[in-house]
Amino acid sequence: MRRNRRLAAFSASLFLFLAACAGNAPQDTLEPKGPVARQIDHLINPVFIVAGVVFVLVEGLVLLAVIKFRARPDSPEPEQIHGNTRLEVGWTLAPALILLAVAVPTIATIFDLSKKPENAVNVTVIGHQFWWEYRYEDLGVVTANELRMPVGRPVELTLNSDDVIHSYWIPPLGGKTDVVPGRNNTMHLEAETPGEYLGQCTEFCGASHANMRAKAIAMAPADFDAWVAGQKAAAPAPAAGTMAEEGALLFAQKGCGGCHTVQGVSEGKIGPNLTHLATRTTFAGSIFNNNDQNLRTWLRDPQAAKPGNKMIIPGGPLAPDEITKLIAYLDTLR
Repeated sequence: MRRNRRLAAFSASLFLFLAACAGNAPQDTLEPKGPVARQIDHLINPVFIVAGVVFVLVEGLVLLAVIKFRARPDSPEPEQIHGNTRLEVGWTLAPALILLAVAVPTIATIFDLSKKPENAVNVTVIGHQFWWEYRYEDLGVVTANELRMPVGRPVELTLNSDDVIHSYWIPPLGGKTDVVPGRNNTMHLEAETPGEYLGQCTEFCGASHANMRAKAIAMAPADFDAWVAGQKAAAPAPAAGTMAEEGALLFAQKGCGGCHTVQGVSEGKIGPNLTHLATRTTFAGSIFNNNDQNLRTWLRDPQAAKPGNKMIIPGGPLAPDEITKLIAYLDTLR
């Protein structure tokens, strides 16, 4: 029986250890992909070393005390050290010096990261339950769920919330920052190579907190400029006599425009801006890849797909043919 318990304890410990190992961890803060994340990583390493030395020293002294001063029959009371000035000064100064060694580079890094970078792309990030809105105020672009950014150029984020406290974090590119209603917090990110970098909200914000993901897409500067130009244009109107045109009529009849903006069509402010939905790789807080099958799953029952979200379909569930027509229309929003 005792052997089985030991085996179970060992197995549980082994599985716990293996759970921390990942061959492909896209949200690994210890694999920086930009100068901001690398600066944070350079701070983590020395602090971790200091913490490791302190841990080994403290645990070693605990074991020494347990073994050397363990209770024995007729053993005398250990010599008391209360009032030993040298020892008391020593164990007061040692932690102070250790904290000072950690505090100096930490404070320097915090102040350095708080400086607004030059030539930055300015983006206002608004947290909603449960998706991110991105407003490129200087460029006249509004999008959702995906942060587009040029490679080799910093992006200055001004973070605010429309409802509750969120926290914004894309580990390969930078640290996390709280997103608080009524307060503007700032941070900046920068990517060194083109690619997709994943993150998510890290402050519990409701039923679908785990489904509130974030995604940054770093692009070559020319590609970013082309993306901006495309986003500033109005979405093309669907061709006459097509299923997409019928979907556009349904979009208006079902009241979709009351929540969603489509430039030149509607000015809804509750849900994500859909003007260029078809150019995004994901939707619904970046939990779904943007394809017709996932759009169908979403439009069939948004609450089942993502509990707690604020999307309500007026008049009840959509018929299958209505969903098909709406998808045809959404596919034209480029």
